[in-house]
Amino acid sequence: MKLYPYLNFDGTAEEAMRFYQSVLGGEFEGPIGYFGEIPRMEIPESEKQRVMHSSLRINNQVKIMASDTSPSMGHHWVKGNHNYISIDAPSKEEGERYFHQLSQGGKVEMEYQKTFWGAYFASFEDRFGISWMVNYDLKSGEE
Repeated sequence: MKLYPYLNFDGTAEEAMRFYQSVLGGEFEGPIGYFGEIPRMEIPESEKQRVMHSSLRINNQVKIMASDTSPSMGHHWVKGNHNYISIDAPSKEEGERYFHQLSQGGKVEMEYQKTFWGAYFASFEDRFGISWMVNYDLKSGEE
C-alpha cells in the first residue's frame, strides 16, 4: 500500500503545486486538469480555471496530489489544523533549505533547530495554509 497526501485549495492549487515543485523537485504526472475541461458540465466562469486534479511525483515513493474546491458543486474549503506533510530530510542542510523555502510567507510554529530527541526539526504552515514538519535525524558524531 502507498499513501499520498491529497490537498485541497480555494483557487490556489496550481500556484501551490508549482511552488512545491520548485522547492522539492519532481514532475507532474500528466497535465493539470481544470474544472472547465469537464465535458457536458455547466461550470461558472469563475471556476473554470480551478484545478480539478494535479499530481506531482517527487520520486518513486512520494507524490503530492491536489485540487481546488468547486463552490458550485457544494465543495467549500475549510482550513484545518489536523493534517501535516512530514519531510524526512536527507541531510541537515537540505532540511534547513526545505524549511526556509517552504515556510516563506507562512507561519512558523517551531524554527528549524536541534531537538532533545537527536534531530533537527521544524513545524510551520506555508503561505497556502498547509502544515509541514521537517525532520533530520542526526547521525553518530553529528551536531
